[in-house]
Amino acid sequence: MAARVVAAVEGGDLAAFADLLDPNVRWGAADDLAGGCQNRDQVLAWYQRGWDAGVRAKVTEVVGDGEKILVGLDVPGGERRWQVVTLTGGRVVDIRVFENRDDAARRVPGAT
Repeated sequence: MAARVVAAVEGGDLAAFADLLDPNVRWGAADDLAGGCQNRDQVLAWYQRGWDAGVRAKVTEVVGDGEKILVGLDVPGGERRWQVVTLTGGRVVDIRVFENRDDAARRVPGAT
């Protein structure tokens, strides 16, 4: 599953990415469960806007292959971000974004 997540993030294939997402997936800042995206259509629209603007992230790290996966990303502007991807039933149900690897890694078993 981790390989599919990486391919979706780097590939720019919205259909493949959509296939990974639960209809009620949530995406946003680390502890902001009320903000961000609240469903698959919103997540896909956010990624589409980025891809249309030429924004591409490069996956630098993937840790875990169970219920939670830590994904390290190099993003434009020389910045680094981490996402904690939560899976249920083979689908992504939550994506949390972190600016600090240690904070993200504490949420993924075996990532510290």
